[in-house]
Amino acid sequence: MATKKPRYMISVTTEMFEQIEDFRFNNRFQTRSEATTELLRIGIEVLKKQQEDEEKAEKTKNIEKNKK
Repeated sequence: MATKKPRYMISVTTEMFEQIEDFRFNNRFQTRSEATTELLRIGIEVLKKQQEDEEKAEKTKNIEKNKK
C-alpha cells in the first residue's frame, strides 16, 4: 500500500531492536513500522508533558519568589 507520508531509515542497537519487537508483539502491531511510530508518539507525548510540568513549576516558583 503506497503512502505519501514522509519516510526515513534509522539504525538501532540489537537491544533496542529486540525491545521494539517485544513491544510490537505484546501490543499486536502488524508491522515494525507501526510499533515504532507508536513508540515515537508515546515518547513525544511524555516529553511534552515533562516540558509543561517544568514550565508550570517554574511559574509557581516565580510566583512564590515574587510574594516575598
